[in-house]
Amino acid sequence: MRVLGIETSCDETGVAVYDGGAGLLAHRLHSQVATHAGYGGVVPELASRDHVRRLMPLVQETLAAAGLAPGELDGIAYTRGPGLAGALLVGAAVARSLAWGLERPAIGVHHMEGHLLAPMLEPDPPSFPFVALLVSGGHSQLVLVADVGRYRLLGESVDDAAGEAFDKTAKLLGLPYPGGPELERLARKGTPGRLRFPRPMTDRPGLDLSFSGLKTAVLNTVREAGDDPRTRADIARAFQDAVVETLAIKCRRALEATGVPRLVVAGGVGANTALRERLAEVAARHGASVHYPRLAFCTDNGAMIAYAGHCRLAAGERQGPDFDVTPRWPLADLRPPGEASLAPTPLGD
Repeated sequence: MRVLGIETSCDETGVAVYDGGAGLLAHRLHSQVATHAGYGGVVPELASRDHVRRLMPLVQETLAAAGLAPGELDGIAYTRGPGLAGALLVGAAVARSLAWGLERPAIGVHHMEGHLLAPMLEPDPPSFPFVALLVSGGHSQLVLVADVGRYRLLGESVDDAAGEAFDKTAKLLGLPYPGGPELERLARKGTPGRLRFPRPMTDRPGLDLSFSGLKTAVLNTVREAGDDPRTRADIARAFQDAVVETLAIKCRRALEATGVPRLVVAGGVGANTALRERLAEVAARHGASVHYPRLAFCTDNGAMIAYAGHCRLAAGERQGPDFDVTPRWPLADLRPPGEASLAPTPLGD
């Protein structure tokens, strides 16, 4: 099957075509970073409007890059949730309209399932089962992945996600949006060990995460530091060290608890160099391998949606002509491709 994938869960418009035999044929991405930079974060209404402007031209560009006419597609996949309601509706409406006009099946994909399966697009994908660390602006979860659609939540953040903590800390330090990459650059200038922040919830058993207390510790230190640039670099370094070490400890526990020798890291925070280096050390000590999607697929993209949609469409999973979006959609509601899924929470509930 040749599946068109559409991603519009937040502030990036992603489109891709995945072929079950040839693999990924083409992918395109439009980022709205410049649109939202002046506001210090994503403005949902602006994100939705930009998706409206960008999506169809991006679909046409992607099909041209893949060398396909619309009629040569076998199915359409789109992000159904979780995400921003307005942004999701743009992608869903376009996807379902294309499917109706082309008389092709369509499927709404869980955004986090896309991230979980993104490493499958690489030349050396991990085999099942594996432990997945999902770390992004909206999610921080440890998941045991037995197969496509067979997921068991091992632990998650009880408050802020890791990516959200990066962005908020960067804002406290006066860094531009998006804050995560800027904070990593500043942290390289910091002095290791000069400051130390707590490693939240590592002094107790379990795999849940928490970053709100760490953010508060940073806030108090920033107020005391004033405008001293050296101290601000040290704060960035100490904050990054705390997040990286916390995630490393939790991943080590997950590998030990499951006995699975494969770790997948997905989501925007997975692009952090310090995190990658530390997780490589943890995996090596446990005889495990670490797998990442390429950097372009760590953040939101259409390729992961096209692949996840292909897995389900190829198994015969279909949806009727009616559609909705699901801004809040627990990963536990998913079932293996072709099996009946639990009904997700409808829009507005």
